[in-house]
Amino acid sequence: MTQVYDAQNVLVPVTVVEAGPCTVVQVKTAETDGYNAVQIGFAAKKNGNASKAELNHAKKAGLDRAPRVLSEVRLAAAPTVKVGDVISVTSFAEGQMIDVIGITKGKGFQGVVRRYRVAGGPASHGSMFHRRIGAIGMRQTPGRVWKNQAMPGHMGQVKRTVQNLRIVKVIADKNLLLVKGAIPGANGDDVIVRSAIKGQPKA
Repeated sequence: MTQVYDAQNVLVPVTVVEAGPCTVVQVKTAETDGYNAVQIGFAAKKNGNASKAELNHAKKAGLDRAPRVLSEVRLAAAPTVKVGDVISVTSFAEGQMIDVIGITKGKGFQGVVRRYRVAGGPASHGSMFHRRIGAIGMRQTPGRVWKNQAMPGHMGQVKRTVQNLRIVKVIADKNLLLVKGAIPGANGDDVIVRSAIKGQPKA
């Protein structure tokens, strides 16, 4: 993340996202595949790190190397793009609202105090109950532990969508988007940027 001044000279915290160029690797339609979708590839990996299936799949789209990231985007209507077309940051505009989908940072195995913000017990000496989960049963009735009981376990590394983020600036020559606010994932992680679904002005 960094910060930039907008048109009103207000300092805005932004996340820099490299959005493209993304090549259309495959086009799926309801007639051929049962649903409408576009498969897009981002970046490229060495041919030695790609399988023959990945290389042949890329060759059909006219690519010399297999994409490092291959993602499928479902569409409501039949796709208007063709195989080999390139999608760049020019698809977005400054001021546009977007959703960003990514995998959150992994936190490892955590207790309930960090994972679910449980208050815990007294911190004073002699308590012997500080950061544990406490009782989870309910005696004879219902005689079991309820579903979705907050317990220690693996935290983070889950798919999350941050909605209605505003594009502050589009740097077309470097394929960069400056998005206001934070997005899921660590530095260098892969995300999906799409037009926002909620909060759009009605036509």
